Amino acid sequence: MTEKEKMLAGEWHDANFDADLLAERAKAESLCFDFNMSRPGSAEQLAALKALLGADIPDGLTVLAPVYFDYGARTRLGEGTFVNHGCYFMDGGAIEIGKNVFIGPFCGFYTASHPMDYATRNKGLERALPIRIGDNCWFGANVSVLQGVTIGSGCVIAAGSVVTRDLPDNCLAAGVPAVVKKYIEQQDAGI
Repeated sequence: MTEKEKMLAGEWHDANFDADLLAERAKAESLCFDFNMSRPGSAEQLAALKALLGADIPDGLTVLAPVYFDYGARTRLGEGTFVNHGCYFMDGGAIEIGKNVFIGPFCGFYTASHPMDYATRNKGLERALPIRIGDNCWFGANVSVLQGVTIGSGCVIAAGSVVTRDLPDNCLAAGVPAVVKKYIEQQDAGI
């Protein structure tokens, strides 16, 4: 099994020294540079984002520079989603973000973890588990979402929160670690 196959299976893999994974991350880093250094809204910026994500750009997607991806093609952003300045997608594990999600500035989505003991960690091992986010969520500034977390639809995550475990639909979560503070009664769109 290759290191990439191990990564995709959520197993411990060599992320730091494997030539193929290093090459994929170098390509993504170059495309992030192209996106981040292009004139906002330009054809060059759109082309860099499309190449980075490895897919067509969903309708209504807005991504503001700078943005950073480890791989790019392991992240799926839904229609109408807004990604503010300075966000980071550590997408060794898949990151799936639904439709109409508002992501505040400097949010991070971290699919990877490393062994606790330094001898094993120094071998370059990590494990990446997916992050899944439903539709119509709002992330305040500086939110961190950790590996393996699923966040339901209609959630609001307060600024500065660290989401370490799954959250149900329609909740307001806050804190370090984030906990459900209350449930949101969704209103008809005719506000």
